[in-house]
Parts: sequence; C-alpha cells; structure tokens
Amino acid sequence: MAKLGDRALPSDTITVDGKAVMRAAAGAPRVLLYHKPVGEMVTRHDPGGRPTVFARLPAGRWVAVGRLDLNSSGLLLFTDSGELANRLMHPRYELEREYSARVQGNPDLETLRRGVQLEDGIAAFTSIHPEKAATGTNRWFRVVLKEGRNREVRRLFEAVGARVSRLVRVRYGPVELPADLAPGSWRELANPVILQKL
Repeated sequence: MAKLGDRALPSDTITVDGKAVMRAAAGAPRVLLYHKPVGEMVTRHDPGGRPTVFARLPAGRWVAVGRLDLNSSGLLLFTDSGELANRLMHPRYELEREYSARVQGNPDLETLRRGVQLEDGIAAFTSIHPEKAATGTNRWFRVVLKEGRNREVRRLFEAVGARVSRLVRVRYGPVELPADLAPGSWRELANPVILQKL
C-alpha cells in the first residue's frame, strides 16, 4: 500500500482498485491493442448485462477506435487521446482495415471489388483474395476496406448472396494483431508515433 510521497520505480506495477495503471511519457498519447473475443460489446455499459471490452482494460479514460460487432473478434485499438481516435477513424485518411472472413457460399469476388449498392451507398473491398482452402461450404477470404461503416464486411458478402460465419480483424492501419496476444488480452503499443504521423 502506497503512502503520500512514495515514489514508483519503472519496474513497479501500480494498481487502482485492482486494475493496472499504465504510465507514459508526458504529452504522448497512449494506445492499447486489444484482442476482442466474440461475445463482448464495444460499449462502456450494456443494458443487457453482456460483457464489455472496457471491463478488461487497465484503469484510465480510453476511447475505442472504431467498433467490432458482438459476433466479430480481433484487433481493437484504444487511446487516451480523442484527437488521435478521431484521426484514426475519419474517412478522409482512408486507413485500411483488414479482416479474415469465413464465408458460406460462393461470392462473386469481381463484383465485391467493383462495388455493390448498400442502403448507405456504394461499398467495395479494396482487396479480396482466398486465404485458405475451402472446407465444405465454407471459404476463407482476406479482405481490406478503407472505411469503417457499420457491419460493412458482413453486408458486402450478404449483398452477393453469401454469409459471413466468422470475422476476425487482423489489422488496423499499420498495426497488426499480434499472433501471441490471446483473446481478452491487451498490451500497450510500444511506438504510438507511427499512428500520430498518419
């Protein structure tokens, strides 16, 4: 238990109400990488009592950079800078979001590259290619978007008669989901400057 005037060493772990508190250089925004599991909501409080991503994060005022729906998993970024969060999400910067999608059906890839009409406008993948060998009616695709509309990957595949049965975000801009980051775990981005320069 710390007392007023105690100093912490860089090797010390500081907790508040049992949650780790992170330290960063003064003025530098902090960025967390979080591996969201299926079944967690990207909200601070869910009226339905479902688990939320914020419950697993360290103490602090974190802003989610974009969202993933309840049935999607993968990379989520959080920052303590509202300005950085807005820059990372703003459509004008066209930051790529890359996903691994397991799809039921045989979608027309050329149509998905050219674009399809959704209820909120034309949408298209900037890149789409098969990722793994087909297993039965399931095929895996690696897809890239340059915007973050609500459920856009799922809606694009549905527009061509296919259905996404599993969706994992593997990259947001220059940041990739670390292979050793387990679902429900987070780590601090060692060099958030790469995001500030975008």
